[in-house]
Amino acid sequence: MSVIVQKYGGSSVADLARIGRVADRVMEARREGHAVVVVVSAMGKTTDQLLAMAREVSAAPPRRELDMLLSVGERITMALLAIALQQRGADAISFTGSQSGILTNDRHFDARIVEVRPYRIEDELARGRVVIVAGYQGVSYRREITTLGRGGSDTTAVALAAALRADRCEIYSDVDGVYTADPRVVPGARHLPALGYAELQEMAESGAKVLNAEAVAFAKRERILIHARRTDDAHGDPAARETVVRGEVPPAPERVRAVVGDPHVAWVRADGHALAELLALAERASVPLRASDWTAAGASAWVSLARVPDWERAAAAFVAAGMTVVDPRSGDAVACVSVVGDGLTEEGSLLREVLAVAAAEGCAPRAVTSSALRITLAVARAAGDGLTRALHRRFCEG
Repeated sequence: MSVIVQKYGGSSVADLARIGRVADRVMEARREGHAVVVVVSAMGKTTDQLLAMAREVSAAPPRRELDMLLSVGERITMALLAIALQQRGADAISFTGSQSGILTNDRHFDARIVEVRPYRIEDELARGRVVIVAGYQGVSYRREITTLGRGGSDTTAVALAAALRADRCEIYSDVDGVYTADPRVVPGARHLPALGYAELQEMAESGAKVLNAEAVAFAKRERILIHARRTDDAHGDPAARETVVRGEVPPAPERVRAVVGDPHVAWVRADGHALAELLALAERASVPLRASDWTAAGASAWVSLARVPDWERAAAAFVAAGMTVVDPRSGDAVACVSVVGDGLTEEGSLLREVLAVAAAEGCAPRAVTSSALRITLAVARAAGDGLTRALHRRFCEG
């Protein structure tokens, strides 16, 4: 019997009615003859609400206790879905991340999976059961509960698909796949029916929220086929769209595949400091850096704030070391806007065009970084959405 892994995001399980519809979809997969493992997120905005409660108690809550608190959300969903499936006649059982054999490093709030031992899941599948797994969480080698960072349920699903040698991993959310930009920001965004791992990983690392960047990296290493779908689309509807993520995709006629904006970033500038100093301080403060740079004048780095629950404490540590922090609290807050594609820096003409669009929008970049797959401009935060739309019009709409 083929194994498929299905992951349902928070909007897909936001209330009991939606959990019921997810149970119906799982039952359909069972009737098609699949063994099904389901990974679930916390219901709706539960994680945000729990995090807000912790921050009411403390401006910088300890990360270990945050993991103990936040891991509760997925456990609620997994138990309710298992109950709903049993009510529909399916033999179902729910597991936490640790019970599922998801082992992580010893980092709290944004842990990384180091090994998956899915023995209990395999045993239950052999008994004909549907297995429901709490996403976003695991257990460290020190037996501590850990969480995998924002979007970590995606990583749980892909890691389990690899460990179980599943036929595919289906990621369900409130959108029908990946677009050339965030449709909420760019009305002209186009649906992308297929993407390669490398391009989607660049999009995710640039701030796109459809799939978690670590999950895409895991899928790339293990060659896991991903189907990104909308939960509310009717099962088997030939008109329903999806994005299939795999290693080989037909070459795109356009060099720029997508434009991604991210306003939730901070910039740390360490004038007169070596890059090693900045990296060491970031490690001590448990701050993952999205990108770093060094010139004769000093070092600088970008931080994705969604991965840092205690940013105020970390920012204070950077400032105490004589570094400059630019974040959303600053009057000169920044956003990162990226164009993603293939072979973007093979010649300088594309970068010149990107800079020309920024100039036409009145955006003076604070910094520019580039690679073969991505060009990123750091601009004033207020200009981020406008520049995203302008770049999309130039490169993705004709």
